[in-house]
Amino acid sequence: MIEALSSISNCLSNHMKVCIAEKPSVAKDIASVIGAKQRKDGYYEGNGYQVTWTFGHFCTLKEPHDYTPQWKSWRLEDLPMIPPSFGIKLIDNSGVLKQFGIIEKLVQEADEVINCGDAGQEGELIQRWVLLKAKCTVPVKRLWISSLTEVAIKEGFEKLQEGSKFDNLYAAGSARAIGDWLLGMNATRLFTKKYGQNKAVLSIGRVQTPTLAIIAQRQKEINEFVIEEYWELKTIYRETEFTATIDRLKTFEKAEKGLAYLMEHPFEITDYEKKEGKEGNPKLYDLTALQVDSNKKYGYSAEDTLKYIQLLYEKKLVTYPRVDTTYLSEDLHPKMAGILQQLTPYRQYTEVILANPIPKLKAVFDDKKVTDHHAIIPTGVSPGALSLDEKRIYDMIVRRLLAAFYPECRVATTTVLGKVGQVEFKATGKQILEMGWRELYQHETATKKDAAEAEKVMPNFEIGESGPHEPRIHHGKTSPPKNYTEATLLRAMETAGKQVDDDEMRELLKDNGIGRPSTRANIIETLFRRKYIEKKKKNLVATQTGMDLIDTIQVELLKSAELTGLWEKKLRLIEKGEYALEDFKKELIDMVVNLTQEVKRTHGRIINVITEPTTTTDQGAGSAKKSPPKPEIDIETLHCPKCKDKLLKKGKTAFGCVNFQVCGFKIPYQLMGKTLTNKQVYDLLSKGKTTKIKGFQIPGSDHPVEGKLEMDGDFNINLA
Repeated sequence: MIEALSSISNCLSNHMKVCIAEKPSVAKDIASVIGAKQRKDGYYEGNGYQVTWTFGHFCTLKEPHDYTPQWKSWRLEDLPMIPPSFGIKLIDNSGVLKQFGIIEKLVQEADEVINCGDAGQEGELIQRWVLLKAKCTVPVKRLWISSLTEVAIKEGFEKLQEGSKFDNLYAAGSARAIGDWLLGMNATRLFTKKYGQNKAVLSIGRVQTPTLAIIAQRQKEINEFVIEEYWELKTIYRETEFTATIDRLKTFEKAEKGLAYLMEHPFEITDYEKKEGKEGNPKLYDLTALQVDSNKKYGYSAEDTLKYIQLLYEKKLVTYPRVDTTYLSEDLHPKMAGILQQLTPYRQYTEVILANPIPKLKAVFDDKKVTDHHAIIPTGVSPGALSLDEKRIYDMIVRRLLAAFYPECRVATTTVLGKVGQVEFKATGKQILEMGWRELYQHETATKKDAAEAEKVMPNFEIGESGPHEPRIHHGKTSPPKNYTEATLLRAMETAGKQVDDDEMRELLKDNGIGRPSTRANIIETLFRRKYIEKKKKNLVATQTGMDLIDTIQVELLKSAELTGLWEKKLRLIEKGEYALEDFKKELIDMVVNLTQEVKRTHGRIINVITEPTTTTDQGAGSAKKSPPKPEIDIETLHCPKCKDKLLKKGKTAFGCVNFQVCGFKIPYQLMGKTLTNKQVYDLLSKGKTTKIKGFQIPGSDHPVEGKLEMDGDFNINLA
């Protein structure tokens, strides 16, 4: 087919097809496959094709002041801002403007355009906006591929689709962008002008605010948690520990009485059950699951994981990464053996699978569960030089594919019931009978530990047997809820805040998740940038600013994960052609109007902390051109220079190490009669010295002294 196209193109030299890829490296790959091998300024040419590229967003929705100069100033009386219609504009960047000029010229002279953008909602939006701005009037075809291998690109060009087939995808992308603009622009200005002080910008976003609310609510639960002591009765019988099934005891006195009672009676087995079963094979990776596991195993942030897998995708080693399904399309089943055969570094595992025909498992192959793309799998292309981070992510993806086809893991679960007098006891144990797919994960420390615990084989018990035992009292304390990590937050975003462990239930809730797999990492990073959350080890903690902001927002709609999840569901329905963009826009306009009226007439908490917004896909920042003042330096986010791993805290007279009793490090607020600014303290901590400071009062001197403060190797502060 490609050869036939080549022949026709040579005969009709004036018939030029312009391909627009998502970035230069992808354009180069496509050009190489279709024969456009002549490099020009901003594009490749040859064989009847011109292949050019974008690099990220070239266009954006117009800013408020583009509609009317009145909206340039942030004023309550101008809200809500509802443009009569939404327009787009080019981003004011010299590189963007130059490359767009090239694209525009090529499109104007083309006979046909082939949209080779990223095969997803955001990629569709980027390309459509560029074509709209370039005033494209010629027919548009769509290249839709799940990997960048030569085979995939060739097959994609043989099966080019009509661009109009993806109109609903474009409509969903437009609806998302307009929704983010309407809520982000209006709510940010509304709350900033109503509750912000000291030039504080209170950034509100359709997705970021409910995400922050999830973290803040957990923080409140932890802060308000009251630790309670409890006591449990345990005993050891035949080298097996049993725990009493009665309610936890609230006092040590009751536990002592219970222990005395246990010592007067023998232990008796009342029931013994051993069941054999199977541990289901893990599902293939979607982006969220990969981000969750990489955070658990390697501490990678969601953003880092997305970066590494994007690099693997561009190196043709894995399929399209921004996916929300854990299934493969059924037409991939015949190709699976070939992919596995090419994974030569994993031959010891692939030989086990390939010893028999690969089964068409419903848990793996299901067209009804596949959305724009299938789950993330290796392409079979042999990896060359990879960084350690890329190797780790690639290995995770390969092992997950292998695990899907490996024999099941067989286990035996034992439950034993007993009693001492009238007090009932219980013990459980698990034994792995056949490792099955777990063999693929024996190299992981956590799995080894789990396996070791599972291998604590319980003895066989006989119902009615009895004998001596060793009772004891276990003293414990209740634990507060755990802080979110990026892994658990991603899962919470995926399920609109619901705690769901079951894989099948998670699949059902995905349509109502907050954000999309491709945007969640960016939302988390946005909350970090705006100083609404911070990371303590692996834990995500809401800052005081973040807590204050959530407390200030009395409108539940803005911070409800469930309601935001319903919006996401409507966006997916738009994508399927089952809901209209105009209806979605009308709903959002009504909501913004009602929100504005409600906030204007209510009172709330004034927030003084200055935050620094940045423009993202979740519009909560206002103008991209005009940045507000930089935030004041928060010393309590810095680490002690002496301890390194401990934070500093604010005391009555000084900033000091949180572990001051052991470490002893502190910086007084006032030195030699001069009160230090946060910037001067920051310079001391980060650079070891300040700039020149006037006004030091030195004993024996009649006049104020000017000088720099310096910190020596023993962490003493001296005037230089």
